[in-house]
Amino acid sequence: MSSVSTPWKPRHNVWAIALTVTMATFMEVLDTSIANVALPHIAGNLSAGQDESTWVLTSYLVSNAIVLPISAWLATRMGRKRFYMMCVMLFGISSLLCGLAPTLGSLIFFRVVQGAGGGGLAPSEQAILADTFEPRKRGLAFAVYGLAVVLAPAIGPTLGGYITDNYSWRWIFFINVPVALISLFFTSRLVEDPPYLAEERRKILSVDWTGLGLIAVGLGSLQVILDKGEREDWFSSDFINVFAVLTVVGIIGAIVWEYFQDHPIVDVRLFANRTFAVAFMMMFMVGFTLYGSTVLIPQLLQTLMGYTALSAGMTLSPGGFTIMLLMPLVGTLVAKMDARWLAAFGFVASSAALFYMTGLNLEMDFRTAALMRVYQSIGIAFLFVPINTLSYTGVPQSKNNSVSALTNLARNVGGSIGISTVTTLLARRSQFHQTVLSSRTSNYDPAFRRAVEGLGHVFGPAGGGVAGATARAYGQVYAMMQRQAAVLSYIDTIYIFAIACAAMAPLAFVMKKARGGPAAMH
Repeated sequence: MSSVSTPWKPRHNVWAIALTVTMATFMEVLDTSIANVALPHIAGNLSAGQDESTWVLTSYLVSNAIVLPISAWLATRMGRKRFYMMCVMLFGISSLLCGLAPTLGSLIFFRVVQGAGGGGLAPSEQAILADTFEPRKRGLAFAVYGLAVVLAPAIGPTLGGYITDNYSWRWIFFINVPVALISLFFTSRLVEDPPYLAEERRKILSVDWTGLGLIAVGLGSLQVILDKGEREDWFSSDFINVFAVLTVVGIIGAIVWEYFQDHPIVDVRLFANRTFAVAFMMMFMVGFTLYGSTVLIPQLLQTLMGYTALSAGMTLSPGGFTIMLLMPLVGTLVAKMDARWLAAFGFVASSAALFYMTGLNLEMDFRTAALMRVYQSIGIAFLFVPINTLSYTGVPQSKNNSVSALTNLARNVGGSIGISTVTTLLARRSQFHQTVLSSRTSNYDPAFRRAVEGLGHVFGPAGGGVAGATARAYGQVYAMMQRQAAVLSYIDTIYIFAIACAAMAPLAFVMKKARGGPAAMH
C-alpha cells in the first residue's frame, strides 16, 4: 500500500489555475500542426527545397518526443512550477527567434529549442491539475485540458493557412510570444508546488546520464523514421535502416536500464499497473485516430476535390465545436459513473463514425464532409477525459508527474504513427487499386471502348484530328482511374482506423474501476 497523500490545497482559485496552465499547453499543441500548411511558403522565402523544409516539422517533433518522457524527472528535480515556467519562457523566446530566422538552418535550430520547451508543457499541466483538484472535480479539470490538446490540432491547419495567406508565415510563430508572456505572469502568481514534491526532489541525488542518452537516441530516431519513412521508401533506404537500429537499441536499452534504477528518468515500472498500461495503449490510439484523421480529411478534399487549404481545414471546425460542447458534459459524467463505460462508448462511437465515413465519394458536398468529422468528434470527446481519469487509478500521488509524462508521450507518438500510417497506406493502396483497375481495362472491353469513343467525340472539335482526340480521351480515362484508385485507398485506410478503434473498446473492462476522477487509490 502506497503512502497516503499529504492533505494540501492551493491558496488560489483552482479554475484560475486550470485556465492559466491550459493557455500555454494549447499554444504548444497548436504548434505541432500550424506550420504544416506554411511549408511551401517557408521553403520559397528561405530559398530551400520542399524536402529540406520538412525538417522544420521533424526537428520540432524529435526534440519534443525526447523531452516528453523525461519531463516528469525534470519537474521533480527542478521543482514543477520552476520547470513549467522555464518551458514556457523557452518556448516563447524560441518562437520569436523562429519568426526572425534568416535562413532555413537557423529556423530548424530554433525549432529544436522550441520543441524542447514545448515538450514539458502538457505533462506539467496535467500533473498540476491532478494535484490541484480534488478527485470528484478532476474530470471537469481534465475536460478543460482535453479541449486544449484535442482542439488545437484540429484548428491548427486552418489557422496556419489563414495567417500564411493573409499575413506572413513568420506570424505563425510570433503569435506565441504574447501568449507566453501572459502565461508566465499568471503562473508566477497562481501556481504552486505541493509539499510532496520537495520530499521527492531530495531523493534524486544524481543524473542518470545513461538513461537520458538511451531515451534521446531511441525516441529521436523513431520520430525521424516516422516523419521520413514514406519519403525514403522505408526499409529499402539505408538512411531509415540506420535510424531503425538506433530506435530498437535506444528504446529497448532504455526500458531495461530504467527498470533497474532506484530513481529512473522514466518510471517504466508503472506498466506493471494493469490499468495504467491499458490507459497508455488507449491514449496511444486516441493520438493515432485524432491526428491521422485530421490529416486524412483535408488531404482528400484538397487533392481530389479541389478545396483550398483554408476551406478544407474549415470542414474540421464543426467537429471542434462538437468537442467543446461535449467535453464538459463528459467531465461531469466521469464523477458520476464508471469511467470504463465512457471510454468503451467513446471507442465504439469513434469506430461507428469511421465506418460511416467509408461511404465517402467525390460527389459529397461540404456539409457531408463536415458531418463526418462531427460524428467522429462525438467519440473523441468521450475518450480523453475517462482515459486520463483511469490512468491515475492505483498510482501513488508521488508518481503523478510520471503518469502525466507517459500518457502525453503515448498521445504524441500515437499521433506521429497515425500520420505516418495514413501517408503510407494511401500511397500503397492507391498503387494496388490502380494496378487492379488497369488490369480490367483493355480495348477488348466494350464499356472501355465506348468511354474512349465518347470522350473522343467531345475532344474532336478542339482540333488535333482523330488521333489527338483519341490520345486526350485515353488520358482522361487514365486520370479518372487514378482518382478512383485514390478514393478506394482513402476508404481502405479509414476501414483500418475503424477496426483499430473497435478493438480497443473491450480493453476498457480489463482496467480497474475508478469513480470520481483519477482517484488516487494511494
